[in-house]
Amino acid sequence: MTPSTAPTRLIRLALTPTTSMAGLLDGAWWPYTRDLATELPPLVDALRDRWGRVTRITANPAPWPVAPYRVPVGEYAVHVGWFTGQDLDTMILLSYSLARCDLLVVPPETEPAAAARLMAAASTPGNLHTTDTLMADETDGGRRDPRNISIRGKRF
Repeated sequence: MTPSTAPTRLIRLALTPTTSMAGLLDGAWWPYTRDLATELPPLVDALRDRWGRVTRITANPAPWPVAPYRVPVGEYAVHVGWFTGQDLDTMILLSYSLARCDLLVVPPETEPAAAARLMAAASTPGNLHTTDTLMADETDGGRRDPRNISIRGKRF
């Protein structure tokens, strides 16, 4: 057998350091695409050491063109709960050990400088910003709104 020639990409993830200064978010994730089946497995693997085996996630279905209810991750599947009332840019990951990880999901189309600012803000210990606040602050700073995109004919 020959080794896989598929390129591997680094996961774009910023997590708050382990500290007693809990914040509203545990960090930020900047996926490369809006294909959850492709993007979720590397994220789950990256979080395993800190939060254990992720078994469930919740997200808003609007930013994801395909909304699967299960995503294979290695030898098991992560169950996905879709909630239209959840913030567009938030993903909550729940682990087998009952741990919870709340992440800002930076839209894939976001410019690198804006993504870096958003990821840094979301992973600051003791942050008190919601995902909506962070995204609005990025927009109010005179920068392009990374959510002003069209998916399946809808504007977000």
